[in-house]
Amino acid sequence: MAPRPAAMSPARALARRAFADGRTRTLSFAVLFGLMGLIQVVGYERSYPNLAERVRFAATFGEDKAVRLFYGVPHDLLTTGGYVAWRIGGTLAIFAAVWGVFAAVRALRAEEDSGRAEIVLAAPIDRGTAFGAAMAGVAGGVAVLWAATWAGLAVGGLAAGQSAYLALALAAVALAFVAVGAVVSQLATTRRLALGGGMAAMLIALVLRIVADTAGSLGWLRWVTPLGWAEELRPFTGARPAVLLLFAAWILGLLALAAVIARRRDVGTGVLSSSDSEAPRLRLLGSAGEQALRAEYGTLLGWAIGVGFYAVVIGVLANSFNSSTISRSMQESIRRVGGASLTSPTGAIGFYFLIFVFAIGLFACGQISAARHEESASRLETLFALPLGRRRWLLERLGLAVGAVLVLSLLAAVLAWAAAVASGTHVSLPRLLEAGLNCVPSAVLFLGIATLAFALVPRGTAFVAYGLISITFCWYLFGALLGAPAWTLDLSPYQHVALVPAQSFKVPEALAMLAGGLLAGLVGVAAFARRDLLGD
Repeated sequence: MAPRPAAMSPARALARRAFADGRTRTLSFAVLFGLMGLIQVVGYERSYPNLAERVRFAATFGEDKAVRLFYGVPHDLLTTGGYVAWRIGGTLAIFAAVWGVFAAVRALRAEEDSGRAEIVLAAPIDRGTAFGAAMAGVAGGVAVLWAATWAGLAVGGLAAGQSAYLALALAAVALAFVAVGAVVSQLATTRRLALGGGMAAMLIALVLRIVADTAGSLGWLRWVTPLGWAEELRPFTGARPAVLLLFAAWILGLLALAAVIARRRDVGTGVLSSSDSEAPRLRLLGSAGEQALRAEYGTLLGWAIGVGFYAVVIGVLANSFNSSTISRSMQESIRRVGGASLTSPTGAIGFYFLIFVFAIGLFACGQISAARHEESASRLETLFALPLGRRRWLLERLGLAVGAVLVLSLLAAVLAWAAAVASGTHVSLPRLLEAGLNCVPSAVLFLGIATLAFALVPRGTAFVAYGLISITFCWYLFGALLGAPAWTLDLSPYQHVALVPAQSFKVPEALAMLAGGLLAGLVGVAAFARRDLLGD
């Protein structure tokens, strides 16, 4: 008789569960981190292949305060590693901080809000073990982000050791804000308040870093924020590994504080407890769509902040590119990808709006992943016990997703226009609104495909949705640069997206993508109504 496999320890099971709960978010960020690293390496080497062009680029952007506002202080723009450390070190550190807050709050406070923490602690498991297991699961997510970043940089051709060090700088930021999220999860009484507190701490850290990078006399402020410490690690430009000791002290200190509080307070409460007599909040519970909006409010707000921030970046930098700062090789690469030019404000905005086209598509897929999470958590069984049909529930979720896509697209357009005008660049508001609407058709197409996957292969929803959108976008970018046959490029929906406002909106192609997304979505709704509900 074969020996029975040993039972998994409670701590290990809880850690695996915490890791699995955040797998969709982690996968999304991992794809972003890996692609950003790869794109920046390839883009820099193709755009500035010789020293003269790199010197000209460094002279133009190295001392620009507007550029420092978003990317930080550059230490070496004459090498690929120095450029990449500057470009992704400043921006992806912010994304790493956001991921850290969301991951910690999801693993701690959200578990208490849902009542699962009480069930877990009813077993012979002490609070210290439960807290440690949750943090171990989140640490597994950080390891995935590190590996994805390292892989993107190494595949691009950068040295493996220095690539690992740059990836470690971003992972350290993620862990620093995991610790912040762990503390606010003990202080706040709800997930919403914990997310608000964590994001407020992140914004304070970002403001301190921006002030330090743009005001020379206040550069010392860089040493009081984890985002500043990430800059001081100096990947590729004179590494300072001793700075990691600051991260270690911050992370261990805050996690120890959170663990002590978690052991001493009652489950379901926070240090900053509110009155037990507070009336129940019934707002946004009148329909399935309203309930979805209530559940996804924090996610929507986070996406709105991120989209708004980068729209302002695009608007401010729209007039920074001209024929004297953009090399011929870079201009040729841009023409291969989209046929536009970066040497005009509309050309620059049109090209960089491709990031919004891709990102808003990811957001749309994320809404279906959230629906799948509700099913895997067995919440749909309770919901469908009410007089609510499956078709209506999913249609209202899709309506919320489309509405949010439209809002994010127009928000990007309006803020990019406002930032461009404020920086002295004349651009047309109607044309930028058109650029915003240009993000919608491909997002609806991938939303429909994700819905179909949710109905037919529910456990593979995230893999199909995120995998397909990432592969088609990468092929659109790199296939054109590598001179792939035109018919293979046409297989990517992004090949049929115009670089508005530099180019005219492609109406027939947009209508085709909208029709394809609508058809796939309706088929998915019908199939979902017929299949059994599946848990994890």
